Amino acid sequence: MYRTHTCGELRINHTGNNVTLAGWLQYNRNFGGLTFIDLRDRYGITQAVFNMDTNATLCEEARKLGREFVVQIEGKVSERSNKNPNIPTGDIEIIVDKITLLNDSKLPPFTIEEETDGGEEQRMQYRYLDLRRKPMRNAILLRHQLLQASRNYLAGKGFLEIETPFLIKSTPEGARDFVVPSRIHNGEFYALPQSPQTFKQILMMSGFDKYFQIVKCFRDEDFRADRQPEFTQVDCEMSFIHQEDILEMFTGYVKHIFKEVKGYEFSEIPTLTYTEAMHRFGSDKPDMRFGMEFVYMNEIIGATEFPPFAEAINSGGIVAGICAKDSANYTRKQLDELVEFVKEPHRGMKGLVWARWAEDGSIKSSADKFFDEGKIKSWLEAFGAKQGDLILLLAGDKKKTQKALGDLRLEMGQRLGLRDRNKFAALWVVDFPMFSFDEENNNWTFEHHPFTSPKAEHMHLIHSNPGEVLANAYDFVINGSECCSGSIRIHDSAVQASIFKAIGLTDEQAKNKFGFFLEALQYGTPPHGGSDSIRDVIAFPKINSGRDIMLDAPSAIDDVQLKELGIVVKA
Repeated sequence: MYRTHTCGELRINHTGNNVTLAGWLQYNRNFGGLTFIDLRDRYGITQAVFNMDTNATLCEEARKLGREFVVQIEGKVSERSNKNPNIPTGDIEIIVDKITLLNDSKLPPFTIEEETDGGEEQRMQYRYLDLRRKPMRNAILLRHQLLQASRNYLAGKGFLEIETPFLIKSTPEGARDFVVPSRIHNGEFYALPQSPQTFKQILMMSGFDKYFQIVKCFRDEDFRADRQPEFTQVDCEMSFIHQEDILEMFTGYVKHIFKEVKGYEFSEIPTLTYTEAMHRFGSDKPDMRFGMEFVYMNEIIGATEFPPFAEAINSGGIVAGICAKDSANYTRKQLDELVEFVKEPHRGMKGLVWARWAEDGSIKSSADKFFDEGKIKSWLEAFGAKQGDLILLLAGDKKKTQKALGDLRLEMGQRLGLRDRNKFAALWVVDFPMFSFDEENNNWTFEHHPFTSPKAEHMHLIHSNPGEVLANAYDFVINGSECCSGSIRIHDSAVQASIFKAIGLTDEQAKNKFGFFLEALQYGTPPHGGSDSIRDVIAFPKINSGRDIMLDAPSAIDDVQLKELGIVVKA
């Protein structure tokens, strides 16, 4: 038996027990007559003591052990005289009678501690060491608890867990497919699924009215902090439901998950339309932990010769802003930083106008050469500003300005400490646009995916005015992150064919890509909808370049493999 207990298990009531522990050596501290080691496993840390007076040989043996050596100790549990309240085992220690070296270790390239000195790329290269750290262990444990709670909730609601294939046909779902060449069928390729979308809809056609799966998905898209080429999602689908049924079911799901895993109870969870979310917060996934809602200033400003405002108003754009409470003391350097923030290329603003109402009652603005104090005070009052507050204004094209102002709102929320990691605010965002215009390819494309149903009252606009069509689509947002998205699906083959036509697919192309699905729709498909829920923690992620630097993947394959797959690489 390598161990009778784990390193996080022993408490004061175990005092006097003979125990055996095994784990990794975290620290080794020599205090002359005494040597202390901290032994760690995934459950916690236990302190062990070696006494030079009672067993000098054993003490000398312990002192030779280095960090991350794998060792086994045997001894008696004793109450610590100098307790450590920061760890659950901090009331006890082990008086060691025997120590066994199970394996030595090279010196790790970074410290295996909560606050490590390793950089991100180094930690990814040695991910097996990084995963020994407590924050990473806790993240993996959270993932496990989330998935267990998901299974319990969904099974309790009558959902069946059904697996779907990984080697499928390439279909357009919003990102590029990862493709897998076939050895048996040279020149042909499988695709890895971006989601189980068509399969779960076919399961609804098959009569399995409640499906779920904890499934791997693969998307060959550009990398961002919240994007990985492969990820896991809790995937669900239901039949004979309306959108309200989905929202109710998965509001219950999220409340259950947070209560079981985090011990956190949501009260009311509001619903906003996409249009309202963009109007108030400049984002389809607003962070509701704080206010700082937009105020629109076109009418208040009126006719003006101030170039930024005049250009925006006269071209049909907007002037809008936010109020940062208790920020009138911002320095010129801090204000200049905000100007540069909104001018970054992906936001594209030409500048920022600020006005502050100082604690002493004085009013100052970056545009006071064009507007008198009375006018600027009317701006401040429009925001409900008080002495000590700062307002920040942007002007330009409506969509672009809302997006940039939404980013600025989040930046100010972060700077002012309003985005508390221990606080949670959730909402549903509904009624998304059905289509968006692809400027690069000069055509309309789907906003969500091509199986999302349009609002019935907008069906007549699909071909004449697709930009005005709203979809039966919804996102669940927590703290400004999309945690769940879904839609009511199309269950009528004629409507599905019309949607394919609207995004530029010919009948032949639609049949080639989705022939099996279009045919299946003709065999009594029930009304159905679903969601792709909470993407989880990834144990072995890719870095931002898309590489797994622990495995050194992707990598070249040898000529024999290429030949078997019928792939010819030209020089």
